[in-house]
Amino acid sequence: MIKHIVQWNHRENFSEAEKKVNADKIKNELESLKDKIDGVASINVIINPLATSDRDIILDSEFETEEALQQYQIHPEHVRVSSFVKECVQDRVCVDYQL
Repeated sequence: MIKHIVQWNHRENFSEAEKKVNADKIKNELESLKDKIDGVASINVIINPLATSDRDIILDSEFETEEALQQYQIHPEHVRVSSFVKECVQDRVCVDYQL
């Protein structure tokens, strides 16, 4: 199993209300990919981290293999969702590792 964790901050040009709407859509869109892309074991998106956190949105996901993660990254549905995410966030940090 491969763990794939990505964290972002909201872009500053959005109001608090827009950030909430964007975060909800990011969560729904990313979590829906589990049923659309083979090899995805789990996807959980956290949009309400504690105030002590350094990031606003966290993607916590697991993949069956490293190849499954690579296929996820180029899958048309992920590319579509990723395009929206990039419009809403900044300061991306990613960690991948084998469980």
